[in-house]
Amino acid sequence: MGAHYDASTTNLTYSIPAPPSYSKSTEALEIVLSFLSPITPTSTLRQALPASYLTVHVKGNFDVDIYVDLNGQWVSGDRGSRVVWDLHETQTANNDKGLKTWKVRRETEQMLTEYQDRAEWGTLHFTAPSDVRHESGTSALLRRAFSKTGTLQNEIDDNYRSIMDEEPVFAFAKSFKLNESVSSTDSVLFTIAHVQDPVVQYAAARGLTFMKPLWKAWFPSDEAMLTFHHFDYENAATLAANYSRQLAIDAYASGAEDYVDIVALSARQAMGATSFSGTPENPILFLKEISSNGNFQTVDVIFPSFPFFLYTNPRWLAYLLEPLIEHMLSGQYSNTYSMHDLGTHFPNATGHPDGNDEYMPVEECGDMLTMGLALVNSLIYETGVAAGSVWSSSGSDIMDSDPENSPFALTQLGVQDDIFGIDDRWGGSDKGIKQAKKWVMKSYSLWKQWTGYLVEFTLEPHNQLSTDDFAGWLALQANLALKGIIGIKSMSEMADLVGETEDAKHYKNISDVYIDKWEELAISRDGTHAKLAYDWYGSWTTLYSLFADSLLCFHLDGDSSPSVTSPSFGAFGHGDQKPLPGDGPIKNKTGFVPQHIYKMQSDWYHAVRQKYGLPLDSRHLYTKTDWEFFTAAVSSENVRAEILESVALWVNETVTDRPFTDLHNTEGDGGFPGPNFFARPVVGGHFAFLTLGRACGGKAREGLKFLEQETDPQKMKAILQAVEEMGKPEL
Repeated sequence: MGAHYDASTTNLTYSIPAPPSYSKSTEALEIVLSFLSPITPTSTLRQALPASYLTVHVKGNFDVDIYVDLNGQWVSGDRGSRVVWDLHETQTANNDKGLKTWKVRRETEQMLTEYQDRAEWGTLHFTAPSDVRHESGTSALLRRAFSKTGTLQNEIDDNYRSIMDEEPVFAFAKSFKLNESVSSTDSVLFTIAHVQDPVVQYAAARGLTFMKPLWKAWFPSDEAMLTFHHFDYENAATLAANYSRQLAIDAYASGAEDYVDIVALSARQAMGATSFSGTPENPILFLKEISSNGNFQTVDVIFPSFPFFLYTNPRWLAYLLEPLIEHMLSGQYSNTYSMHDLGTHFPNATGHPDGNDEYMPVEECGDMLTMGLALVNSLIYETGVAAGSVWSSSGSDIMDSDPENSPFALTQLGVQDDIFGIDDRWGGSDKGIKQAKKWVMKSYSLWKQWTGYLVEFTLEPHNQLSTDDFAGWLALQANLALKGIIGIKSMSEMADLVGETEDAKHYKNISDVYIDKWEELAISRDGTHAKLAYDWYGSWTTLYSLFADSLLCFHLDGDSSPSVTSPSFGAFGHGDQKPLPGDGPIKNKTGFVPQHIYKMQSDWYHAVRQKYGLPLDSRHLYTKTDWEFFTAAVSSENVRAEILESVALWVNETVTDRPFTDLHNTEGDGGFPGPNFFARPVVGGHFAFLTLGRACGGKAREGLKFLEQETDPQKMKAILQAVEEMGKPEL
């Protein structure tokens, strides 16, 4: 009958006609398979559990038998792997029903190893109430026997073998006895968990460390965690439903019905790449760059995904940044710019002590500084309405006072609406300012080091990669340079927060001078668009770095000071970047990046949009959906609607048959352009509309009202002429 989904739940509905021999009813029986992977922004404890729910609901007036099984592919990507299994039964004190759990693992686990992007260590736990029937055996035989008898034999096949050698499966069966006279309902709850300890190895400040899962701090054993998870279903479903409802409301207000579906699809994909670790005193969150290359904690993968985390729970963004900050503060990375990732392949965060990681120096420094200030801003608000996340202002306002603990420790969990395990309030009032200062000061030297690199190298970036590394190396990238300049501006505000006034003035001065020079270099001679590279005439690019300018509220700046003078570079040792010509007063303006740049780019996007979206730049007809949403968020309402309409059309018509891709063609069949990206957490960037809608105390979008001004017809004519002269790139 179809599928229905929200941010946490997917429901598959089936209709089973009454048997011909059944004379009492002609009504079909309805079966709903409800898969719940809860997103619980107010409860990190629950979010940290590596487990999901499957509920089978039945409705009708004739009996039905339900069968469900899993196989060994849950514990290995290699079908030749030999697996072992057993059935564990648990008696529970707080419930009449006990639990029975299939436990499946590789016979010889390959610790901290993956095969075809699948973990080769860890145990599958498949749990059901004790009153269901169970059996393990060869898939074809077991399923055939059930189809004849409607039951299982409560037997265990102890012939351990490889995953596809007479494929062993681990099954449960439930018989529903329904009321024959009137339609009735019933259900059964299963849970599925994949438990790993350790979850990763990480080159922490104390050295290479096997990292335990975060949930181990609250539960003494796997069984305790699994039992809690199973009987916590109602609470988890309540919290997840709250998130899904609010997300749907906000998405509809920010976009349209299509946008509701897109962010619902994206939410679990963003969370699915993460694994919580550390302790309640110092929690951390690890992330895998799925499908593209498997890098560990990639900065420029966290960056496109960070709108999701800011909207949902900003503390999770802090936990994502913490492993990078700790590692680099410990001196294990030799370059002065930010590292690209913590390790070549997840789950091994062994770092790059030789400094030979993927070369994106301006990219990573700009990303880290932007996210750093975004996190600081999310902490500072007076009322819940002004919070960057709807859920930030719930919970206790008590702050962990231990100086050794993270400012975002999980030591103050509370109870809300009779639900245990609720996070304390994220920031707000004095607490938020204290948390922000503590966080910035701990790693101030690192933020300043990255900013120093940008001062030297961002205005005219030499030949290097950007986050769009599949597009190749390129010097003088306009969007990349803008990202770095915004990073310098970000540092000026973080310095001001912690009372480093000289640094604040210095970096503000530099960023103000750079942005004016950037406009001279980056904008086409006819003033219709930004070039892909300063020296690439006849090219264009999406300026998705404008999103950071607005998110950080720089577009609200009214620079009313009488003059801003060029900085003295020599005093800070930045000899490679010479002082710019034209020292002296800079004209007053509204916004850090001038408003006419936004307006110009918005009009340009209208002219170059294709059937399935907005191409990334003039080199190709492929797009990156994360950057599309960053770009659309800072475009006019009409252009935003056009881009959203194109993405929605692609979602409905795409020939790609994998989890949501962020890289696809905008013409032809909308397929993969090669490389084939899928299931990547960067789809968190689809939350850009939502994040911007709550930024700056809810005033960020209001500050972009100038985009709704009618474009001068002559200006639009010049844009269309420029587009026509460039022609369309090849697929």
